[in-house]
Amino acid sequence: MLTDTHCHLDDHKFNADRAEVIQRATEAGVIRILVPGLCHRSSKDAARLAESNPNIYAAVGFHPTDLKEFTEKTFEEVKALASRPKVVAIGEIGLDYYWVKEDAARAVQRARLKEQLTLAQEINKPVVLHLREENDAQFGEAARDLLEILEEWQNGLPSSLADNPGVLHSFNGTLEIARQALALNFYLGVTGPVTYKNAEKKRDVIKQLPLDKILIETDAPFLTPVPQRGKRNEPAFVRHIADKIADIHSKSPAEIAAVTATNATRLFAWGD
Repeated sequence: MLTDTHCHLDDHKFNADRAEVIQRATEAGVIRILVPGLCHRSSKDAARLAESNPNIYAAVGFHPTDLKEFTEKTFEEVKALASRPKVVAIGEIGLDYYWVKEDAARAVQRARLKEQLTLAQEINKPVVLHLREENDAQFGEAARDLLEILEEWQNGLPSSLADNPGVLHSFNGTLEIARQALALNFYLGVTGPVTYKNAEKKRDVIKQLPLDKILIETDAPFLTPVPQRGKRNEPAFVRHIADKIADIHSKSPAEIAAVTATNATRLFAWGD
């Protein structure tokens, strides 16, 4: 009963063997995969993939480093996609101050994020959030800006969405950021780096998170977990992340698979 709540199955690195990758995931016990969009084109691809397989779902939106693709026309296309039944979230949206340094460009990121949060509110679907700091600091300006925007957004949400508003994907922040996100009812996504030898600080944070707020995700084809590190990541490898969380929390892998699957269903409302 594993879930992969963030996998870029539409990425060109899967073009040669996408069907086989999906089959290996099924054989590994992965029962749900969420494919997030990065722009209007990849959002279309994510929706198409979701509609081609009962175990795949999509999120649609504009990643903060893909905003050159954001126009009135392309945003209308994403809005149309967002209403489809297999599209269960708006994302991958957020703030990225690592690749974007200019103040004006960061202001555009914040404005586009707010527009997409408004869309999520209008259609009552959760959000999949990207957060990356300048120089990969753990708590900096991007986190402060994101949390401020999310707190303002939370205040206007209907109760159903306020209870399960979204997930901070591939969480790499401090315990302080985690606690602020949890206070806003957000989930935290855990990816392959939790398995890396030098990730003790990350594991210390994960240890202090409530299990009912954790999701597991590969971010494939990126962030491959140990012991597969060095290979292209794929959704079947999500079990290694579940195994590591089980070790951190002194639970069995089956328990972690079950609780994270339940969490994902609660957030994305994608069935039992």
